[in-house]
Order: sequence, then C-alpha cells, then structure tokens
Amino acid sequence: MTRRLLQRPRRKRPKQRKRRPLRFSPYAWAKLIYLRDRGPTEVGGFGITEAADSRFVTDFVLIKQTCTDVTVAFDDTAVADFFDDQIDLERHPEQFGRIWIHTHPGISAQPSQVDVETFARVFGNCDWALMFILARNGATYAELKQAGKSKLEKLSVGIDFKPEFAASNQSAWEAEYLDCVQEAPLPPLWDLAEWFEDEFAYSEQWPVFPI
Repeated sequence: MTRRLLQRPRRKRPKQRKRRPLRFSPYAWAKLIYLRDRGPTEVGGFGITEAADSRFVTDFVLIKQTCTDVTVAFDDTAVADFFDDQIDLERHPEQFGRIWIHTHPGISAQPSQVDVETFARVFGNCDWALMFILARNGATYAELKQAGKSKLEKLSVGIDFKPEFAASNQSAWEAEYLDCVQEAPLPPLWDLAEWFEDEFAYSEQWPVFPI
C-alpha cells in the first residue's frame, strides 16, 4: 500500500496568478513628489495611462480642490471639465478616470475611513478602479477593486524606467498647483486625536522598483 501511494503522481498545485504592479513613469513619479511636497496639505488627482497599459501611470493631473492636512474636496465643475478635456484628447475613461491618487502629509499611506468610504462611493459602479496613496516619507498604498469581486486587491508599486519619459517641468507643475490647490484650515472642532493615532500607527518601506 505504501509503495503504491509513493508511486502515485503528485498533484500539481494550481499556479497562482501573478499580480501586475502599479507602475509610474519617472516623469509622473517626480511630478507627484513635487506636488506632494509643495504644501502642507493633502493633494489629489487622477493618474493618466496609455490605452495599452492601464496600470502604467504616465502623468498625474490635479483637479481644482480645497485641501486640509487630512482631507481633499474636488470641485464638481472642475471634475466635469477635466473629463471633457480628456475626452477631447480622444482618451477613454479607463485612461484618466480610474486611478484616484492622493497624498498624505504624515508618515502613513494607510487609507483613512474617509478614503475607504469615498473610494467605495465614487468608484463603486466602475468595472475597475484603483486607489493610490503616497505619504510624505515615501510609504505607498495601492488597492484595486474590480466589479464582481468583493475582495480588494493590494498591489505593489514601482517606477518603470524602460519606456521613454519626458523631462521634469517644475514651472508647469508649480502653475498647476497654484491653479488647482486651495488650502483650508481644519474645522475648529476636528478631533485630531483619532487622526494622529491612525496616521502614526502604520508605516511602510519605500516603494518597490521592479526591474
């Protein structure tokens, strides 16, 4: 009996599907870091991708917004104008309206409860959407939601140097920041204790850079 069992061919384990990481061009990454560090607040916008690769961000675009240290509120008219402009450029929504990017001025990239609720509410009807957060110290968080799947998928993040990329343009980035970002003070009754607890309880290493 033992010999027969040993002679039986081993069952092959099913291969696990390799998760594709979220990748940034050096240009998009440099711009995102510049805008993250330009002021003391969070900033937010959308990642722009090519039609052939929905997880390769080639640019980061700010939307007119009112920001605090812990919140970003997009202007509804500005969002509509952004979508119209992108469609005029013959881009599809999957290329400009599925990757929501924002920064955290603290050391944690972990999404807040507001981030989680906003992601579910705003992108809940999309076939897929991705939330990416970059903290001040370089910590990252990337999460993919797909229609028909209840479980969100966490992704690794990196910079892809293989494709050609544009040079930095800090004067244009500065103009975009000044045009889009309006700082606002925190409400006087804001409970900072809970925010500080969440902000400093979680930290990640610098993002992975795939070869």
